[in-house]
Amino acid sequence: MPNVRPSRSKKRTITFAALGLAPALLAGGLVAGNNDVLSTDVGLTAGSAITLVGHGHGHGRGMGQWGAYGYAKKGWSADRILRHYYGNTTAGKVSTPDVTVSLSEKKSVSVHAASGMRVGGQKVAPGQAVSLSGGNATIRSGCGGDVVKTVKANQVDPINGDTNRPANELLTFCNGGDTYRGSIGLGSGGVFNKLHVDDYVKGVIPKESMPSWGDSGGFEALKAQSVAARSYIVAGLERGRKMNNTQQSQMYHGAKGEDPRTSRAADATAGQIRLLNGKAALTEFSASSGGYTAGGDFPAVVDEGDSIAPAHNWKATVSRSSIASAFGVGALKSFEVSEANGLGGGSGRALKVKVVGSARTVEATGDEARTKLQLKSDWFSVEGQKSTPRIVKPKVGQSAPGVGNGPLDLSPLSDLLGKVMPGASVIGMSGIEDVPAKVQPLVEQVITQGMSALKAKTVSIDDSANSQGSTGTVSAPELVTDGNGMHGLIQVLQNGVLYFSPLTGAHALMGDALTEYLDAGGMEKLGFPKADKLE
Repeated sequence: MPNVRPSRSKKRTITFAALGLAPALLAGGLVAGNNDVLSTDVGLTAGSAITLVGHGHGHGRGMGQWGAYGYAKKGWSADRILRHYYGNTTAGKVSTPDVTVSLSEKKSVSVHAASGMRVGGQKVAPGQAVSLSGGNATIRSGCGGDVVKTVKANQVDPINGDTNRPANELLTFCNGGDTYRGSIGLGSGGVFNKLHVDDYVKGVIPKESMPSWGDSGGFEALKAQSVAARSYIVAGLERGRKMNNTQQSQMYHGAKGEDPRTSRAADATAGQIRLLNGKAALTEFSASSGGYTAGGDFPAVVDEGDSIAPAHNWKATVSRSSIASAFGVGALKSFEVSEANGLGGGSGRALKVKVVGSARTVEATGDEARTKLQLKSDWFSVEGQKSTPRIVKPKVGQSAPGVGNGPLDLSPLSDLLGKVMPGASVIGMSGIEDVPAKVQPLVEQVITQGMSALKAKTVSIDDSANSQGSTGTVSAPELVTDGNGMHGLIQVLQNGVLYFSPLTGAHALMGDALTEYLDAGGMEKLGFPKADKLE
């Protein structure tokens, strides 16, 4: 929406430059380096290869596991790590603890347990085994032994259904000896494991993370991983997804792969998840962000913890024939990144690539290129390309530096916010840990209410005929305290500032009104604004 009225000499313009943000920044599993941009003509010659300069390992959405480890070693708590990567979320508890996971590699069910089991309402004696087929459960004298009884059932249950049971009560497959907590069943979708989510998480963390981090200052990262894994499975099931035990969902191999260090992290976070709009958040994670997360459901953030990741920076040399074959274009003439997201070093993650060959020209997504060329991530550039890819403005939840919809950990912006809003003591969303424990729940409530109120206020301003233009954000909301000690949120827009406190609600100041407010002492003397002033 264009500005509807000219500015006057007195008006203080809140611009990217005023906030000290370079325009290049805003346009912008596992090690950031070469910042060369890409050229239309790579200058391929017969037998030449293309060098791709990349960052990170995996899709980069949500938490970077190496980054979490790096932050943990710097003293960050698991909660701070989670709030950094999963902006707009709040801490929550599981309401429906049982989860069901497809065991994709299992084709049949024949299990036993040293302490016995239950099936079809009947107790199975220690040493006996149960096989499932066609809706029937066959109790045998042992694995492969004589038939004792057959009952109607498609699920075998442990003798005790509580969580964290000892090894002798776990169901063990006769073939291979894999052990699982909870129940094992056979349905139309194949073999499944139904168990308490806290037990499930114990089988995930050792496969998705590194237990050894618990011995080297990374225990908080393991705790963060346990919350992310728990929230992910709950959210996936709530959305109707069929969750399995592979990378399509989360790696999970039951109790056999559990580790005492990761089990301790799971126990320390029992029942904890992240909530987004009141529901379990689908907390994706990948090995390494490369130094900047990709955005998506959560605002993209700088990931300084990732500096220790083995794949923080990487290079890949790809032959001309490999690229041509992967995209089916005939003899390759050129390969370039045509669109990128502008986040982080260089031009950021590749959104689109253009592949020109003798037979045809193909456009593909950066992620498709990552898959076809077997790259570590879609954050790559072509070494030697001279033209800059077109920067595509991030979508909702995908944020350039200082631009977002959630509680980013942006200490440089906190300093800048303090300058443009005198009297506002900028705590930052991660600073809630420094608030006395007895008032933390109240501050959490301020954040939850404030995020919703600021979002609604943004919509109402955009719909107003008196608006001075688009309310495109320059910063994410920040937790602040005014001169009277009132907690609230502030958010810088392209044309003004949004303020929220529980007593005053959400209000916007723009143009001359903002200038007059700041000149009169801002939050230190006047406190939070009590009405919108858009001129």
